[in-house]
Amino acid sequence: MDIAILSVSLNVHSTRRILEEAQKAGHYVELIDHTKCSVKLGGPQPKIYLGEEDVTDEFDAVIPRIGAKVTRHGAAVVKQFEMNGVFSTARSLGITRARNKVRTLQIMARKGIPIPETVFSINPDNIEEQIQLLGGPPVIIKLQEGTHGLGVILAESKKSAKSIIDTFYKMDTSILLQKYIAESNGEDIRIIVVGNKVVASMKRKSELDDFRSNVHRGAETEAIEPTSKERHIALNATKYLGLGVAGVDLIRSKKGPLLIEVNASPGLKGIEAATGINVAKHIIQFVERNAYRKRRK
Repeated sequence: MDIAILSVSLNVHSTRRILEEAQKAGHYVELIDHTKCSVKLGGPQPKIYLGEEDVTDEFDAVIPRIGAKVTRHGAAVVKQFEMNGVFSTARSLGITRARNKVRTLQIMARKGIPIPETVFSINPDNIEEQIQLLGGPPVIIKLQEGTHGLGVILAESKKSAKSIIDTFYKMDTSILLQKYIAESNGEDIRIIVVGNKVVASMKRKSELDDFRSNVHRGAETEAIEPTSKERHIALNATKYLGLGVAGVDLIRSKKGPLLIEVNASPGLKGIEAATGINVAKHIIQFVERNAYRKRRK
């Protein structure tokens, strides 16, 4: 099988791991830098070019690893591969939905997936009312398209919350506010879903002076066995967004697990190290099952 990994560099650990497992399985695999791809529309058939090279019909499957800064372009390239009959481990629509935290939470709320109480607005004139909708401080303030724990701020007082929110509004930056779940104690759960199966799960605990439990920010990790409800949330969240591979983040509250966000290009380094599970191999096996099936049709 011929597989393209849509990523900017082999220096990215997760990209390299997926490539290694694809090669071990005997596949031809190529790195395609989606930021250097052009799509030509019109004429007999839409074309996808990597520089001057026509890669429209070169691959049986693509594995998108789209960075936050180029979500729209990357998703458009994925969409063109999809429209040309190439299997993708993540639908283009799923990538754009997952990247926008508000859109993800709107879908989850509509489908009955439990989430923290959340407010989003662009009105700078009723900031105090927005905070009170969540029961008052402390509140979590998040950039709608932040990654790796960046753009996530804990405002512990009404004064600091109003100051931070007002600053973001003046910068014309899209944010959301969430109720602070104190009992989560700086911990969250990352569940990796591949296809319709949970393949690996870990708990992440933040450093003492940081409430954000993200591996990129030095969080401690350990393998866990998720509860049946946590598995149910992760599997359904992935399905509702239209993703074949996803990292689903949950926190544990007094009311049960709550979904925080879904990552369409989850990192593999932390989860593979914590669990000893070859997640990259699971991804390649998922591609084999689905791309072969699509090619036979």
